[in-house]
Amino acid sequence: MELRQLGNTDLQVSSLCLGTMTFGEQNTQKEGFEQMDYALDEGINFFDTAELYAIPPKPETQGRTEEIIGNWMQKRNNRDEVIIATKVVGRSGMNWFRKDGALSQVSRGQIMEAIDGSLKRLKTDYIDLYQIHWPDRAVTQFGSNPVIFRHNDPVEKENTIGEILQVMQELVDAGKIRHLGLSNESTWGTMRFLHEAEKGNGPRVVSVQNAYNLTNRTYEVNMAEMSMRENVGLLAYSALGQGFLTGKYLDGANPAGSRKALFKRQDRYTTPGADSAIRGYLKVAKEFGWDISQLCIAFATTRPFTTSTILGATTMDQLKTDIAAHNMAIDEELENAIDAVHLLHTNPCP
Repeated sequence: MELRQLGNTDLQVSSLCLGTMTFGEQNTQKEGFEQMDYALDEGINFFDTAELYAIPPKPETQGRTEEIIGNWMQKRNNRDEVIIATKVVGRSGMNWFRKDGALSQVSRGQIMEAIDGSLKRLKTDYIDLYQIHWPDRAVTQFGSNPVIFRHNDPVEKENTIGEILQVMQELVDAGKIRHLGLSNESTWGTMRFLHEAEKGNGPRVVSVQNAYNLTNRTYEVNMAEMSMRENVGLLAYSALGQGFLTGKYLDGANPAGSRKALFKRQDRYTTPGADSAIRGYLKVAKEFGWDISQLCIAFATTRPFTTSTILGATTMDQLKTDIAAHNMAIDEELENAIDAVHLLHTNPCP
């Protein structure tokens, strides 16, 4: 498994990262342990979670994923073998994250409560990479660089980027976090964080975790240049487009036990034009003799601005297939075939 430098830090993270948001909902603790054991044995040293998880977000499962990871690290006594990334929730209408029932936001008090909660659940003294799950300010929609721009008025009493960074610096100084990352962020937002850090207002961000896949290559428009010039690498999530790129949901299919069947939360990949694009990539995979999941993962991982691609699996067979993509290369002929589909069906999904 290739190791890559995380931003300007001394951390070397695996090119594939184990996503864990199904632990505690679709996957039991036993199944989570099995996934983490296998991933570590295969050379994955980078695990991603969040105080929000398990998915879908709800009060009764909030924090359960972190607890499972913490139980695993305690039982295996291997905290020093893994790099843990977790997240603090952004501003939202959800009110079950804080003890006082306040709606979530990235304020000083809420960050302090959130980090202590994550540390307790993970049974650790420090977080390697602490990420802001989504911006505190008003954004066009959940995610970065959306296909259709809609302006949102600024939120009232917004916590400024400078204020947020100062709190994060307190956490660094206290030894609770090592490095800061962003998630679902825009080019403007990322550059403002970098600018404030250059002014001495807090730690420099080292990564951005955004959606990136064959049906959503919008990261390439502006974010990619920022990543490469500023050494703030992409942690790519949804490489399989929530499973839609495998083709299992084509023609309205709704397989039993799938996320679509269980949760009905997959609107991002049911947009006009999505099916046509997916069929195009399935055809490319078949013509070149590739498994479609491995094609999607290899594509995301081999971009020059990607630090690590986050995997999400509910079965061991899926996980084994996904991890096997870590050493697969995309040659020029295959790259051209992918781009030909992209030009015909450009970014149909947000």
